Amino acid sequence: MIPEIKNILYATDLSKNSSYAFLYAVDMAKRHKAKIVILHVVRPVRYMDSEEIISYRTLELLDEAKMVEQKKDLEEIKSNLQMFCEKTEKQVGPPCVELVSKILVPIGYPVEEILNTADKEGCDTLVLGTHGKGFLKHTFLGSVAEAVLARSRKPVLVIPLPSEKTNFDWDKI
Repeated sequence: MIPEIKNILYATDLSKNSSYAFLYAVDMAKRHKAKIVILHVVRPVRYMDSEEIISYRTLELLDEAKMVEQKKDLEEIKSNLQMFCEKTEKQVGPPCVELVSKILVPIGYPVEEILNTADKEGCDTLVLGTHGKGFLKHTFLGSVAEAVLARSRKPVLVIPLPSEKTNFDWDKI
């Protein structure tokens, strides 16, 4: 028997492709009467150059800068959520905003944070977009998508950016 889908983790890098993947997360949530947890990971700032000695005060300033970036990304996601939902509702119908249960913006490494958040939030499946850039083994999947797919013990829906032939333009919906 296939497990019930009640919680969907939608991981976003705030790119056009991840916006396209949001359509799939919303559609899946509607079909399964599930909730969506939105996750955007802020990569940590490197503290030290090989030639640079950093004081505690500098570390505090860097930590403050990370927190500002984290808050800025959270606000960007929240402000764009309404716009995303208006555009998504044109494609798959309402509701949309009501499907989102949480928006998380942790500082960390994307693959680790995606996998940890999926477990911590009790997500049944993961949805993420991929750019499909790279050479050979990264030809069809981005490195984050590939690593999540390889390590996840939960179903992962990887959404590639549509080809030019589809005439999909998120900005014009």
